[in-house]
Amino acid sequence: MNGSGTRPRDSLLTRREVMVGAAGLTFSIVGCQRQTVVSLPADADAADAAATRFSPWVSIDGEGTVAIASPAVEMGQGSLTSLPLILAEELDADWDRVEIVRAPPIDAVYGNPEFDGQMYTAGSAAVAGYYDSLRLFGAQVRRVLLENTARQWSVPVEELSTEPNTVVHASTGRRIDYGAIAAFAEIPRVAPEIGEADLKDPSEFRLIGTDVMRVELPGKVDGTAQYSIDVRPPGLVYGAVLQTPVPGGTPETIVSSGAMQIDGVLAVEALPHGVGVLAETPWAAFQGKAALNVEWSNRDPAQSFNSERGMEDFVAAVRGPSPGAAPWDSEGDVEGALQNAARVYERVYRSDFAYHAQMEPLNAVAAVSGDGESCEIWVGTQSQTMAVNATAQALGIAPERVMLHDMLLGGGFGRRGATDQAFLLDAVLLSERIRRPVKVMWTREDDVRAGRFHPLSASFVRAGLDAGGRIAAIHHRRASDLVEKEQDPAGFAQGDGHDVISMEGSEIETYAIPHRLAEHVPQTSGMRTLPLRGIGFVHNKFVTESLIDEIAVDAGRDPVQFRLDLLADQPRARKVIETVAERSGWGTAPGGHGLGIAYLDYEDTQIAGVVDVSVAAESGAITVHNVWLAIDCGLAVQPDNIIAQQMGCAVYGLGLALSESISMDEGVVEQSNFHDYLIPRMWDIPNIEIELVRTQNPPTGAGQMATPIMAPAISNAVAAATSVRLRHMPMTPQRVRDALRVG
Repeated sequence: MNGSGTRPRDSLLTRREVMVGAAGLTFSIVGCQRQTVVSLPADADAADAAATRFSPWVSIDGEGTVAIASPAVEMGQGSLTSLPLILAEELDADWDRVEIVRAPPIDAVYGNPEFDGQMYTAGSAAVAGYYDSLRLFGAQVRRVLLENTARQWSVPVEELSTEPNTVVHASTGRRIDYGAIAAFAEIPRVAPEIGEADLKDPSEFRLIGTDVMRVELPGKVDGTAQYSIDVRPPGLVYGAVLQTPVPGGTPETIVSSGAMQIDGVLAVEALPHGVGVLAETPWAAFQGKAALNVEWSNRDPAQSFNSERGMEDFVAAVRGPSPGAAPWDSEGDVEGALQNAARVYERVYRSDFAYHAQMEPLNAVAAVSGDGESCEIWVGTQSQTMAVNATAQALGIAPERVMLHDMLLGGGFGRRGATDQAFLLDAVLLSERIRRPVKVMWTREDDVRAGRFHPLSASFVRAGLDAGGRIAAIHHRRASDLVEKEQDPAGFAQGDGHDVISMEGSEIETYAIPHRLAEHVPQTSGMRTLPLRGIGFVHNKFVTESLIDEIAVDAGRDPVQFRLDLLADQPRARKVIETVAERSGWGTAPGGHGLGIAYLDYEDTQIAGVVDVSVAAESGAITVHNVWLAIDCGLAVQPDNIIAQQMGCAVYGLGLALSESISMDEGVVEQSNFHDYLIPRMWDIPNIEIELVRTQNPPTGAGQMATPIMAPAISNAVAAATSVRLRHMPMTPQRVRDALRVG
């Protein structure tokens, strides 16, 4: 094993080495020199063709080393450990003898059921999506090991059991290692049928629910972990790309003389969306890019967006008649309930564009072959198959001609998950021109100015109360770009027209509100948008959780009890709220401080948070002193890792709530780096305490759940401290001062 806890690249599986499909479950363990391979090929012919080399999920060598493929990418969230751990649990593997390999880019074998069988790591869906199938695969391999041992020892299989990496016959005391079984194993062509009774009861788990060392962490600590920015194949040159200042622009006139005078610059190349500079060193490439003089194609008026004016256009779109509104969530008769309501609240909420701000700069390495018929890529991407397919399409070659080196990611948050793999294609296209390996690195300025952002949005929400002061109806209308249309045009065209990325979280079905309607009023800003950690929940829960809190306070009700009453039939929801209220000492804020609560049901993950804030009236600065969170995400595969993820989510949400904003004028991004795109600094981070509410429900997600909690909880805490409601994210000092003046 190398420093990142994974096998060297020459032992990993490539696309061509695993010629298996999605259909069927024939099953074979076959000899491969000194190694025995457990595979699940698609059919008998595939099994024969792959007989000595291929292993979709598990291989066991003669020494008993168990190699398990991990289909999700590793971007700091721990999936490279947690997914193999699930399979190893049912296989009863000795974790100290497990090696983890990255699965090759084959959707048919390694695709996530949560994403229609596509290899895509996003949406807190890795554990939730793969959990059942990984348990099944592990149990099938374990059964085959038992059956082979039973035949070898001439004993009933029912008399055998397993301990880590060992089959045991209790009555005779005989024991045999998995590696020894692999030497004589005969594997049925049809996988054993595994029922629920054949799987371990959670009380028997010895790996799931414990905190093993994450396999990639030692390499991150000692510096041996490999990211694509670390890769240096022989003959490598460096590329930098001057991006179009507005979406859709193309270079019309290029004056490259200044760039070519830079020592080390090799060439200047026009690209579809920019101008590339190739050089012997990265600094020469960056200097060459800065020396370019480029005139860009005439702008389409649709690409001249001004975010300040656009926000007011979005507000007008949701406040006025919206015949093109697309229903997202509907229950009961909202209009009838609002007409008959004893009181109606009408509020407008706004949310700015936001940037992903992942720490590792976007970068990739590509090496197009001399004949242009194949390509090797090194890239950190949230979708292995998207990266391969985008490369193949750009070069006009078959995907099988692309070899992917799946690298660690220094943060993703949705930025490395789109079908638009621009930073990778920069390297691919430049390598195609020069026929040498090319490493392209986007500077922070490149990434900010050519970013793909969380969309600008405006929401108009109406809530109607009945005569008893209960919420009878909520109508939430949101205006924003169609993010999925931007992210995956082909997939969106084949879908139902719903923009999941924008609208998730606008539904409030967990609360006992009998009449509800959430609608999307699509807008066209012309700006590039992508999912960002927390997706639509970030803005949509800012809207509904702030409004529910306001209604509670206006009625003289305790905001915690008000929510508990709305959740009378939701025990899991009540538990996280009660837990965080107790943990925070709800109702006992220090003098001059305010406590605010928010709750959300994020695809069946239950999470609640309380924050403690103070507000400096003169400067308008909000200080968050404490954050308390309680989360129930079902069965916790790695508990401490879940807690660590929520801490990261909270910090991420803190920035979105208080300071992170992208603005545009004439379609050009006005920010450029972290001096004017303000992410939280170390001194901004509050005390964060997290309670994991453990249950035996199936695992749900944990990777982004606390992010949407922060904005509404902070807004509600500010209201508790000042009696002023903030309805525009981020809640910057200027916006706070303006709100305090209005009162």
